[in-house]
Amino acid sequence: IERGESSPTLATLWKLCKGLQLPLTALIGPALAPSERGPSGDAGQNRVKDGPAFRTLFPFDPKTGCEVFLHDLAPHWQHLSPAHSEGVSEDVFVIDGAVEILVASDWLRVEAGQALRFSADHPHGYRNPLDTNSRFHNTIHYPS
Repeated sequence: IERGESSPTLATLWKLCKGLQLPLTALIGPALAPSERGPSGDAGQNRVKDGPAFRTLFPFDPKTGCEVFLHDLAPHWQHLSPAHSEGVSEDVFVIDGAVEILVASDWLRVEAGQALRFSADHPHGYRNPLDTNSRFHNTIHYPS
């Protein structure tokens, strides 16, 4: 990874961040300023190997203790995430389609216009159960 000879997975980035006690945006970079966005206002998508397309909407802010992402999930895409640091929680707000979130041992379906808050200091997961793309906001809250 350091020599640019391989691309890390999202899971690898999370593990590095956890070990370094950093938010994810410390390794993937901040959101683009409005003057840097394209004509559509798109802040530019990031994509990690075997992961979803996502945008950083608000990079980690130590005053609020959170960071916010916009995720675009391909049909039937699934990701299992290891536990984050103790006390970390996530909010998911589905904009388009549907997303299923693995909490404990249950997959909870969240439809467009619905939201879910869950403890992310346990293994969890995300999946798109549909034949079409799904999109959601993800806010990660880090304890102070």
